Amino acid sequence: MSLDRTGRVLFLASDPQRIRAQLAGVDLKREQAGPLRDDLSTDEIAPLPALVHYDATLGEHAHTGTTAGGERPIGRGALRRAAIGVLVGGRRYGKGSSREHAPVAEQAAGVWLVIAESFERIYRQNADNLGLLTSTDLGLVERLQRGEVPTLDELLAGRDPQAAAILRAGGLLRYGLGPQATQGAAQASDDEPAATGRPQTLFEKIVARHRLPSGFVRADLRYIHEIYTGMCAHLLAQHAGEEVRLHDPGSILCFEDHYPYVERSPVHVINGLVPDARRLSRAHRAFAERHGLRDHGPRAEGEGAQGISHALVAERHAWPGQLVVATDSHTPHVGALGCVAFGVGTTEMANAFLTGAVRLGAPEVLRIEVDGVLPAGVSAKDLVLHLLALPAIRGGAGVGRVFEFGGSAVRALDIDDRATLTNMTAELGGLTGIVEPDETTVRFLGERRGAAFEIEPWMRSDPGAAYAATIRVDAGALTPMVARPGDPGLGVPLAALPQRPRIDIAYGGSCTAGKREDFAQMHAVLAWAAARGLRVAPHVALYLQWGTVDVGAHAAAAGWLPAFEAVGAELLRPACGACSNCGPGVSTSADQVTVSAINRNFPGRSGPGQVWLASPATVAASAIAGELVSFDELIARHAQG
Repeated sequence: MSLDRTGRVLFLASDPQRIRAQLAGVDLKREQAGPLRDDLSTDEIAPLPALVHYDATLGEHAHTGTTAGGERPIGRGALRRAAIGVLVGGRRYGKGSSREHAPVAEQAAGVWLVIAESFERIYRQNADNLGLLTSTDLGLVERLQRGEVPTLDELLAGRDPQAAAILRAGGLLRYGLGPQATQGAAQASDDEPAATGRPQTLFEKIVARHRLPSGFVRADLRYIHEIYTGMCAHLLAQHAGEEVRLHDPGSILCFEDHYPYVERSPVHVINGLVPDARRLSRAHRAFAERHGLRDHGPRAEGEGAQGISHALVAERHAWPGQLVVATDSHTPHVGALGCVAFGVGTTEMANAFLTGAVRLGAPEVLRIEVDGVLPAGVSAKDLVLHLLALPAIRGGAGVGRVFEFGGSAVRALDIDDRATLTNMTAELGGLTGIVEPDETTVRFLGERRGAAFEIEPWMRSDPGAAYAATIRVDAGALTPMVARPGDPGLGVPLAALPQRPRIDIAYGGSCTAGKREDFAQMHAVLAWAAARGLRVAPHVALYLQWGTVDVGAHAAAAGWLPAFEAVGAELLRPACGACSNCGPGVSTSADQVTVSAINRNFPGRSGPGQVWLASPATVAASAIAGELVSFDELIARHAQG
């Protein structure tokens, strides 16, 4: 890789005026820039309008969603016009979605180096795969401003050997098309690996069974959705030709789950992006058809998807002990079944389609021990919002690590609730989340698939296995939680909020909260309300969206629909919808307030308004009250009345 790179330095400051000054030509020193933006999300680096592109056009959109002081100081094409070559940010740069559009946009805008205090795992891995350099050495900034160009060895100092090799090659596809990635992809087996001589975690055991001679791992399942398929096909054609042959097509799944409601997505309609979104869907279907891949697409235009990918993979496809990868940060969802599952970028998936192999190092494992009994009215979503608010997690203790959830309270959860924990490993900053399979797992597979699954003796962590740390939670001490707008880590016990925000929108759905158990929680609230003649508050719109068609069928069979309809909820067929700013349930103005059961609330994630995260039960109760309340608080208010 050549380092004859130029370009100015842009400090991504917390002060919007300092960003604008730099874009106008003022070169600031580090001390002049002031505090840097922490927790900068990929939703901001490449906001929704950028996702219909997958070529150099993305450069025009780089950082157009980045907020500072409540403003968006970086306009379209601003980085190119200002000749920015180096970006400098704060802690946990690249949080959130696995969207590779973010580093692609930066690179297409002329950026060759990103320096930050720390990076989220998926963002940095995507940057590596593209050949975009990253560094946590802020001491480089002064040298760069003096006109010095660090050597590649300096920039790769401290990186793991595989990442360094990929960057020296100029990116993953240049590296991965060689024998180093493909060697052994077809020959690896599930035989018991050689004994290590030490106790192992379940994660380590699964990875050992999938580790290839190359150091990569073999994936049992690979899946992709329509936002990324066009980019993936483009990359494959560029690097392997139009007649590319995919490795083991039978283990590849395709999903159309983001755009089924695009005609009702305000941002797509207002910006004229509906035709572009439909173009991506057509490209997705063409790719699936060309390669003979199974596509879980809409049954008909406008009818919604068969299901959100993660939820449908849990219901129908993944098995304990497997290794699963997909182009989405919430792939750890199926860790609830005892899988190793994690999100990758589009370049990584293109390489995996070619080779069956995926890059994976040796991350540390965090043990999350939750003992006791969750109080009535407290759910898995409240537990994960509590974890996100812990100072250690807020400080990045989970970044790049594996979260192993255990303890009596976790064992008492059903698979749907366990999936809420593993799904939101993405927000916790981890590589993946996992729960040991048990009799609850066996029962889930029997009920959902009619499968008689037997847990093998190795499918557990060994006593004495080593953990990076153990975080202990007393389940009985938890209460309903909410997360303030802006970041899932801004959690607070709902009871601690003296002033309750008035809400305009309530949304129950997404991969995190569109499962059977989530709808059972919402039904308990709304059936109570309907029995008392209560309806959704007049100023509130309540949207309930199934995660899969199977969830909708279960709700109908269980007799839940009359209560939903009686209170005035709008029922939606499966799609990612408001969670990805792609359908009903999003805000349309900055003054609107939403309470949502989705997994993240970064700026712009679900429209321009303010999004509070909450459990499904709190979402339903708040819709009836017209402001943030728990179910118990709603009951108490009407008892007093």
